[in-house]
Parts: sequence; C-alpha cells; structure tokens
Amino acid sequence: MKFIFEVRVKEGHTAEEYADAWVRASELIQQAPGARGTALHRKIGDPNTLIAIASWESKAQRDAMEGQHNPEIAGIIRSAAPFVDITPIGEFEDPEWVVMPPDRKEG
Repeated sequence: MKFIFEVRVKEGHTAEEYADAWVRASELIQQAPGARGTALHRKIGDPNTLIAIASWESKAQRDAMEGQHNPEIAGIIRSAAPFVDITPIGEFEDPEWVVMPPDRKEG
C-alpha cells in the first residue's frame, strides 16, 4: 500500500530544511516491519510544495508502526512542524498488477 501526503513549506523556510528532517525520520521508520521505501518529490513550478510517498507491504503494518511510539521519530517530526503544513492525501492499495516497459522498475 502507499501512504501519500502533501507538504507545504512555509515562507522563510526551504524544502531542503524539511528534506533533512524527512530523511532522518524515514531512516528510522524504514526499519519497521513491512516498510518498503519512501520518496519525496518537489512539485514542478512550486518548489515549496512537496509530495511524500511511503510504500508498505500492508496497511496493518503501517498502522502497527504508527501505534509504536518512537520518541526519536516524534522529536524529528516536532522539529519540522513549525516550518511546514502537512496534509494527508490518503492511503492507497497497490494495484493488482502493474505493466512497466522492459528494463524499468516501479517508481
């Protein structure tokens, strides 16, 4: 499954500031069972709008990770909170099948 959220960087701050916190938190979150990777993307034409996509084997595994309080992760998220607004877009099932051109991997 995919968990997707939008990040809007507040005036006076940069996407790079958020990306630093995001990488540190992601490194810890990705140690959880079922974590399959994350990606952070900058919106074309709007460098202060980002989209984050976290991949998980299942919603249950993501929910289990969320249910485990990790003070280090919480601290990193709190440190970034003053300079971004985060809007969850939603949780999406992986498609039943994906057709990709030869020699391409799913992104």
